[in-house]
Amino acid sequence: MTATISCNGTSFTVNLSEPLDISIPLSATENNPVAWYIDKPIIEPVKMGDWTGKVSEGATTNFNNIFFNPHGHGTHTECLGHITKDFFSINNALTKFFFIVELITVSPKKQGEDYVITKIQIEQALNGKTPEAIIIRTLPNDAAKLHKNYSHTNPPYLEEAAAEYIRSLEIKHLLIDLPSVDKEKDEGRLLAHKAFWNVKDVDDLNAGARHDATITEMVFVPDSVTDGAYLLNLQIASFVNDASPSKPVLYAIE
Repeated sequence: MTATISCNGTSFTVNLSEPLDISIPLSATENNPVAWYIDKPIIEPVKMGDWTGKVSEGATTNFNNIFFNPHGHGTHTECLGHITKDFFSINNALTKFFFIVELITVSPKKQGEDYVITKIQIEQALNGKTPEAIIIRTLPNDAAKLHKNYSHTNPPYLEEAAAEYIRSLEIKHLLIDLPSVDKEKDEGRLLAHKAFWNVKDVDDLNAGARHDATITEMVFVPDSVTDGAYLLNLQIASFVNDASPSKPVLYAIE
């Protein structure tokens, strides 16, 4: 099934029958990726007295509770409410769901004990393009990203200048295959988050804070998906929370 899409005055065709799902499924297993020092998700049937919500144990339906953390258990999309004193919901921040996105691949640079994605790398990879959204795929890009425990591993991160540069291009949606755009242990500075959302004071938001911009972390883009422009469908669950588990889906532009 093909469709003709018009975006920012440009028309193009996509094949809707060939989606490229770059989300990581959430499961109650040891294979589920985790970050931020928490345990794996829990998915279990409701129990009320002698009744268990499981068909194999006599119930008429499977009726599970799910306990998870969107930031630490897989692909998720967050708004500036993730770092502000006042409450802001991703369900209000993300109200459009289709964007032109540019997929780029970078190899983080070693700086001391860290590996960092720099402004120069982003600038060179974009090569003058100014898409609505950007996906940063990092190298190495092995399948371990699908089930890795990131806690206490000091993963690569985005330098503040790189986040500022992305914001300067008016890119509204940043997607990355890491557990955070910021350093794991940074004493709460959150420099890349603040730079991307243009948040100068988490207690008193400045007029330029970007309420409609989002960050999506812990995606996985297989090597078979080549760098370039795609149509992005950024799907979230309707949580009234700073973040939601999400399902970003790409469509090749024909």
